[in-house]
Amino acid sequence: MTTIVWSVALVAGVSLGVYVGRKLGVNAYKREVEEKFVSAEHEAERIRSEAKVFHDEARQALEQAQSEAAAKLEQAAKHEQDASAALKRIEDSAQEKYDARIKEAEIEIQRKTLERQENLDKEEKRRLEGIVQSEARLVKKEELLDKRSETLDAKENELKTVEANIKKAVKQTKKRIKQSEEMLEAAQQKLEEVSGMTAEAAKEMLIESITDEAKLEAAKIARQIEEDATTEAEKRAKMILGVAMQRFAGDYVVERCVRTINLPSDEVKGRIIGREGRNIRSIEAATGVDLIVDDTPETVVISAFDPIRREVAAQTLKRLIADGRIHPGRIEETVAKVKQEIDERIREAGDQAFFELGIQNVDPEVIMMIGRLKYRTSYGQNIWRHSIEAGWLCGIMAAELDLDVKLARRVGLLHDIGKAMDHELEGSHADIGADFLKKHGESALVVNAVAAHHAEVEPESIYAHLTMAADALSGARPGARREILETYIKRLEDIEKISLSFEGVEKCYAIQAGREIRVLVEPTIIDDEKATVISRDIARRIEQELTYPGRIKVCVIRETRAVETAR
Repeated sequence: MTTIVWSVALVAGVSLGVYVGRKLGVNAYKREVEEKFVSAEHEAERIRSEAKVFHDEARQALEQAQSEAAAKLEQAAKHEQDASAALKRIEDSAQEKYDARIKEAEIEIQRKTLERQENLDKEEKRRLEGIVQSEARLVKKEELLDKRSETLDAKENELKTVEANIKKAVKQTKKRIKQSEEMLEAAQQKLEEVSGMTAEAAKEMLIESITDEAKLEAAKIARQIEEDATTEAEKRAKMILGVAMQRFAGDYVVERCVRTINLPSDEVKGRIIGREGRNIRSIEAATGVDLIVDDTPETVVISAFDPIRREVAAQTLKRLIADGRIHPGRIEETVAKVKQEIDERIREAGDQAFFELGIQNVDPEVIMMIGRLKYRTSYGQNIWRHSIEAGWLCGIMAAELDLDVKLARRVGLLHDIGKAMDHELEGSHADIGADFLKKHGESALVVNAVAAHHAEVEPESIYAHLTMAADALSGARPGARREILETYIKRLEDIEKISLSFEGVEKCYAIQAGREIRVLVEPTIIDDEKATVISRDIARRIEQELTYPGRIKVCVIRETRAVETAR
């Protein structure tokens, strides 16, 4: 029973505690809600006050904006009135100017009309004066004609008298001529009877003897003059050429029409050819050369007439092989870069040539053409180096002759510039070079020296002769040039054949690589004077019929030997 009571009490106490806790929690929540409500009312009041302030400010701003807009509208209306007034003033001023100009134009037209009328009046007056003067001159001429007519009548009478006298004199002269002819025929018959020859035969014999004597005498005089001039000229020329050769020495570079490129291995050939030959076709199309890939181990041959194309193709192949990437796109890119570099090398070569010789004031196109000669050869000799050498030789010889050294160097350097473009144009390289230099501002003296350095044009100055000598000297130096053996032998045979075709020539020898001919004549047929004539005739025949570099010296030898044996 006690246990039950305590249990009931415990349950009652727990229930009471729960009730009391709930009551206390509700009251606390109620107080919290009331506090939040009060706080919300205070916040709402604060927001209402701030909204009122904002409303007042907005109303003030609106009123201020309305006042400003009204002011601006007033200003705009005022500006519009000012603009209308200014426009009115401008229109009035323009109208005034227009009226003034119209008035000036009318005045000018009236003035010109008056001047024209005055000019017409003056012209008419001058014309009338001219007519009057012409009439006066006609009257004077008529008077002069009358006087001349009277004079001519008097002279005509005199001429008739003179004509009668002349007829009498002619008759007397004819009689005397007839008598002289009769006496001459009688003397001629007596002379023919005595000499046994007709007059025509005697005349021919006399003319022939006089002609032979005149030829021999002329040959003697010419021979003496030539010997004296040749002796003095050879001494002077040998001295000048000797000095030039002693003071200058150049090197030579031999080029060919093909260029060989060594490969690291034969596998590279396949990469150069490419799939179905696309790489080799791209190289040939981009560079303009023929690429020969044959069975020769580790070798590719580049064939082209243009040396610049060969150089571009060679540099392109070397770079592609070193890079390892060989395909059409890379080929075109490499060719473009190499061409740009070659152009820069050409420009540097031209600048170097002119700088080396101390030549200034040259057109850039001329410099580029001189640079192109670095890739051009003639008989194996590099033309760029040959041109520089000719420039030095011209300058040295000009210094010995007290001439303009810089001008001589200029013509020597520029003499073969036509070879940089002669495969593109028609005509000889001398004519092409002369035309090119004339278009680019070179003097007439330089142009003539370039055009005449192969005797295609008549030389007009000593510098042209210096250019000829320097060109021949540079090309004739040992090892400077090479020539095809068959062409060389054929030229020597033609020279000897021409010499042997003359009457009285016994033997003929071409020596010094065909630059000198020694002709042996029969002394019983050819005398000393005829030997001089034969040497000149042989030289002219060679000039007309053969083509050769430099000059050929013709030496005719007439030798008489008396042989006796002592016993």
